[in-house]
Amino acid sequence: MGLTPVRVGQLNSYIGRVLKTDPLLSDVSVIGEISNLKHHSSGHIYFSLKDEASKINCFLSARTAAQISCPMEEGMEVIASGYVSVYQRGGYYSLNVLDLETGGKGQLAIRFEQLKQRLAAEGLFDAENKKQLPSFPKTIAVVTSPTGAAVRDILKIITGRNDYVNVLVCPALVQGPSAAADIASAIDWINREHPEVDVIIAGRGGGSTEELWAFNEEVVARSIFRSQIPVISAVGHETDFTIADFVADIRAETPTAAAQMAVPDTAQLRQYMDALQQDMTSALLHRTRVARQRLEAMDPAAFASGIRSRIDYEQMHLDQIAESMHSTLKERISRGEHRIELLREIIETANPFAVLDRGYAMITDPGGKVIRSVDELSAGDSVTLRLRDGSADADIRTCRKETLK
Repeated sequence: MGLTPVRVGQLNSYIGRVLKTDPLLSDVSVIGEISNLKHHSSGHIYFSLKDEASKINCFLSARTAAQISCPMEEGMEVIASGYVSVYQRGGYYSLNVLDLETGGKGQLAIRFEQLKQRLAAEGLFDAENKKQLPSFPKTIAVVTSPTGAAVRDILKIITGRNDYVNVLVCPALVQGPSAAADIASAIDWINREHPEVDVIIAGRGGGSTEELWAFNEEVVARSIFRSQIPVISAVGHETDFTIADFVADIRAETPTAAAQMAVPDTAQLRQYMDALQQDMTSALLHRTRVARQRLEAMDPAAFASGIRSRIDYEQMHLDQIAESMHSTLKERISRGEHRIELLREIIETANPFAVLDRGYAMITDPGGKVIRSVDELSAGDSVTLRLRDGSADADIRTCRKETLK
């Protein structure tokens, strides 16, 4: 017959006492790479030690941290000494660190430096290979996680700053073993299928070194380098640097900063045009006023012969100047309005949903992929028809391939 059941707290308390009395676990030194480093406002420091196979949570109290001179950075290999204890409320164990020594660079840091040096030697970071961002982009492509905060921040900034540009979101994994290949594939796909894109923003929000590591992989670096479209790298926070940052045409400190540098602020452009018009009008009025003051200050007695004709001539000349400047101003304003209207028409023409208003429908599979050919369908498939005012589900009965004329 088994022992009498105990409560969870009693079990965790017992495990804690066992760990405290174990001679090895009460005074142990562990070597590993620092990961998930977090400095709490209380002064306590929380981090993990990891190697190729596993990791352990670590806790460094504020008092102990103040007595340790060893600097702590992500990816650094250290030797942490202390004792293992159980946090009873959470039911997990951690290494309570009492001393910390530098063990050297971690494997991730070494890999980072080796790849950085090799790609730099090949010229992937050279300034002459950097492409300039267009002043007035029409389409921006964003390669990031479709569910992360980064894509929401980017879309909010772009739509808030510019009401003409189109945004193409290309979903990609940004963390995990498949993320690097997914990011590289997305950048290649945009270059191949959407050459009309003016700028690509590739990145994600902040995280640990491991979480950002996909942007340190060679496959991502080379996809950015061979991109014919300018690429903005927007990975993590301002203090985070990845290989993608060095290869990209421009590095943004954050995804928000990338969105700001990718598109101009159309409201500011309109304000600039209004201010330019006001300045030109003021300059014209000032020049006319000064000319009239000079005429009034002239002594008629000194110009008794032909004074009236001279005044008429100067007045006519001033009128011509005023008319010319006024015409020039109207012409520039008209060209600006025409360009703005042309850009609006181009944007509206490029809107894929405008086609639906003409009676067409867009067909997608259950995963949301657009069906472009009958070769992609089979009898019995379920599809969704996207129409101008809604959508409808349908099943495919037969498939016939025809040439439309």
